[in-house]
Amino acid sequence: MTNPPRILIVGGGYVGMYTALRLQRGLRRGEAHVTVVDADSYMTYQPFLPEAAAGNVEPRHVVVPLRKVLNRCEILNGWVIGVDPQGRTVEMRPHDGPPRILGYDLLVLAPGSVSRTLPIPGLAECGIGFKTVEEAIHLRNHVLAQLDLAASTTDGTVRAKALTFVFVGGGYAGVEALAELEDMARDACRYFPSIDPGDMRWLLVEATDRILPEVGPEMGRWTLEQLRARGIEVRLGTRLKSAEDGRIVLDDGTELDSSTLVWTAGVKPHPLVRASGLPLDDKGRVKATAELLAEGSSTVFTAGDCAAVPDLTRPGEMCTPNAQHAVRQARTLAANVLATLRGTERKPYRHAYAGSVASLGLHRGVAQIYGRKLRGPLAWFMHRTYHLSRVPTFNRKVRVLVDWTLALLFRRDITSLGALANPRQEFEFAARPDPARPDAG
Repeated sequence: MTNPPRILIVGGGYVGMYTALRLQRGLRRGEAHVTVVDADSYMTYQPFLPEAAAGNVEPRHVVVPLRKVLNRCEILNGWVIGVDPQGRTVEMRPHDGPPRILGYDLLVLAPGSVSRTLPIPGLAECGIGFKTVEEAIHLRNHVLAQLDLAASTTDGTVRAKALTFVFVGGGYAGVEALAELEDMARDACRYFPSIDPGDMRWLLVEATDRILPEVGPEMGRWTLEQLRARGIEVRLGTRLKSAEDGRIVLDDGTELDSSTLVWTAGVKPHPLVRASGLPLDDKGRVKATAELLAEGSSTVFTAGDCAAVPDLTRPGEMCTPNAQHAVRQARTLAANVLATLRGTERKPYRHAYAGSVASLGLHRGVAQIYGRKLRGPLAWFMHRTYHLSRVPTFNRKVRVLVDWTLALLFRRDITSLGALANPRQEFEFAARPDPARPDAG
């Protein structure tokens, strides 16, 4: 190893940030140099994205600035486009300028996952993901903009299309996003005299025969009943066939027009892992040992969504790709990196599943915690309590708590800042030779 050893962490998400945070706390001064590479300069606490989209939490409060939290680490922003395990180097491409070659003694490969899409006609053009804070902000602005449009148009076809919202995927992301946004839109209708909540159509499409498999069959059925009682259509065992020009076609024969198609049908490992030269499983994840080392390597660690980590509590199975495992794997991973540096014994990752919690809108929720089933306001309270305890940094905990407290005193904000998606549009219009003419120039 070089002196001091170089620890390179690829990815600033759950695994990357928490591993770096524990390393900077556990390393002695001068014991090692830690570098974190990520395309963004912040870590997103994804369980709060539905609340950010619904306006319950300020979007800036669900992200954690890496440079502030990891003040003893080097932070580089850009994309890692290649890994050479034999040469112990990675190739990074900054947002601008030539690529860089970064050397390492120990590598933590944790780029996470990306949305798993399918070759469905129109999906790439019409679909909206729900994995980043930018997508959450965009979706909030988009839904409110559709209400603005519906209240302003005299065209019945345009109005119906604007008030139809389709979500594909019945896991955590899809159910929570739909439930929170439907709750927000229903509340916003009080400010739109011409729109009744019943005028809106909310549709959840799920390919399997159940939703929220994480909370168990009984709680999944209860959630299904609750969503349908709110007037939300849920189509089980149904797939999206096409979405060209906003024309939604399902494989059960249903066809409808919608300006809002949200895709939350699962994730897949980041494409970088295929270029890593490391052994992969049939799902494209890096094969890992229980000590969170890539199989066949003594210098590459991995965890999180991009890694197939054995679940020692369920022999023969792998850990599910969720935040609960990622945060705890980071703790073990950091300890094993320190053990490798110091020549001590590494420990295997073992974690018994504690349970799951999900929010279904204000004062509504479902949970299964250590075998106990909760629903309604108590489950919603447990959801908020659990995630408040898990969101990184005391600063963010306080800010989120303040957001929730203010929400008890004031009604939700319904401002749509759609121009955020194209902030230069008005300036470009003003800079034309004849601003009064949209086609000038």
